[in-house]
Amino acid sequence: MNKLKYYVISGGVLGVFGALLVYLGNPANMGICAACFLRDTTGAFGFHNAQTLQYIRPEILGLIFGGFLASVFWTREFLPTTGSSPFVRFFLGIFAMIGCLVFLGCPWRAFLRLGGGDMSALAGVAGLIAGVFAGFSFKKFGYTLGDTQKATKAIGLMPLFIAVVIFLALIFELKLGENNAIFSSSKGPGSMHANVWASLGIAMIVGIFMQKSKFCSTGAIGSMFRGEFSMFSGVISIIVFATITNLALGQYKFGFEMQPIAHNQWVWNFLGMALAGLCFSLSEGCPGKHLVQIGTGNLNSVIFVMGMMAGAALAHNFMLASSPKGITQFAPYALAIGFCFAIYVGVFNKKQA
Repeated sequence: MNKLKYYVISGGVLGVFGALLVYLGNPANMGICAACFLRDTTGAFGFHNAQTLQYIRPEILGLIFGGFLASVFWTREFLPTTGSSPFVRFFLGIFAMIGCLVFLGCPWRAFLRLGGGDMSALAGVAGLIAGVFAGFSFKKFGYTLGDTQKATKAIGLMPLFIAVVIFLALIFELKLGENNAIFSSSKGPGSMHANVWASLGIAMIVGIFMQKSKFCSTGAIGSMFRGEFSMFSGVISIIVFATITNLALGQYKFGFEMQPIAHNQWVWNFLGMALAGLCFSLSEGCPGKHLVQIGTGNLNSVIFVMGMMAGAALAHNFMLASSPKGITQFAPYALAIGFCFAIYVGVFNKKQA
């Protein structure tokens, strides 16, 4: 019962604050989207050249800080770990991001889109379930990422220090000579953002509760295949509380067409999130969970998130990411390669006798 309580609270916090961040200036139905915000942050460093998608998102850093604070002061679970299949994790991150950018969102955004009335997200949620089921099936036949090993606390704190430096670069608008070292969009989704401190504080609260509950959207779906439904209550909570908050703020828009930063190509929405769900399942967590785990000293999650950022750069530099008009001509090939990689890993990455 205690776990169920925290799943519901964590989902409710994400649903309410995700909708509130839209009201405060974040893109519609994108209050907190781990994939989209990692993409924007990647662009802020100049790793892709989509000028409308460049901004260091404080929410990404807030999730890390929240995970750290909860693990040190609440759950007492700050325990740095490393060393588990870094090559596989990195490339799973790449293809997870490509799948997300074909769909236009991570699992959290899929649920927040539903909470905003965007029914085109249903195909993505169905794909997410299918991808997680595939990952669950591989695990039943012996798939594993191998054993982790402990790292020193000094090393486990390094990602936190880097996050602090990145935040300072944001608020002080880091320059090198006469040029900006950090890019920031003047138009498009990257230019739409809430107040820096509000974004950081809200994301920290979300991260704190996510670390306490151990909620994971892909884990919630995977647990259902084992006959456990308590974590899925968190998913329902996200949608319900986002819906209530969006209605209260007057920003709920029900329908399948003309939804913000979304397209209605159902097959590709399904396949994009199926690939992402498979990669998330094989990497042992959705991107929101990985960001929170970085704050707890999990260096394996750092590798996966770095892979996602590399995937964002590849997706925009090689025209793989969708737009509201739909997918690009190259996206199907990228998805096919991603499925081949993930299935290969799922079949052959097994624990050795």
